[in-house]
Amino acid sequence: MSTRIAFLKGHGTENDFVIVPDPENAIDLPPAAVAALCDRRAGIGGDGLLHVVRSAAHPEAKGLAAEAEWFMDYRNGDGSIAEMCGNGVRVFARYLRHAGLVPEGDLAIATRAGVKSVHLAKDGDITVGMGRARLPEGDVTVAVGERSWPARNVNMGNPHAVAFVDDLAHAGDLYAPPPFSPASAYPDGVNVEFVVDRGPRHVALRVHERGSGETRSCG
Repeated sequence: MSTRIAFLKGHGTENDFVIVPDPENAIDLPPAAVAALCDRRAGIGGDGLLHVVRSAAHPEAKGLAAEAEWFMDYRNGDGSIAEMCGNGVRVFARYLRHAGLVPEGDLAIATRAGVKSVHLAKDGDITVGMGRARLPEGDVTVAVGERSWPARNVNMGNPHAVAFVDDLAHAGDLYAPPPFSPASAYPDGVNVEFVVDRGPRHVALRVHERGSGETRSCG
């Protein structure tokens, strides 16, 4: 990139992001530029990029401007566009507070998956109402090498395939997206979670996030 831009870094439970403040949507961020910024060796490094824009200034969010002043224009680490990111929206809200753009309390943030309700507590905790999970019908299978598992199709504004496994090592190296079938279940790709049941209300997981690779956590 030849253009100089201001940026910050942030993370939510080690799911990390490059933050680019751009209230008036004046910065051009093509996929190649986003991928270069998120590159961990030649760029800043991040699982994704949070483009901070006023809703009224972005063509995809103008219709939500009356409900939410700010739009999270989220990009995956490879530069592709994503609908939503749970950890990302918390980091997005933390930046707005850090920059003095919003007060503590309740905050509405526009995303490609609709408006999300965020609460910024006095002690610094940030929580987001993700809304009810949608559970599309149909059988889904994910595979690693010779192993395969049935997976639950879960949509939280973006698509997930959740497979319960006996051992997290069964997820393999997660360098490449785990194959899934049928292809029609996720025409735009999917976040794949491999989950181990650790007991009541306690699970452990590894995740390959669409467009980002394996990440340290998934909102």
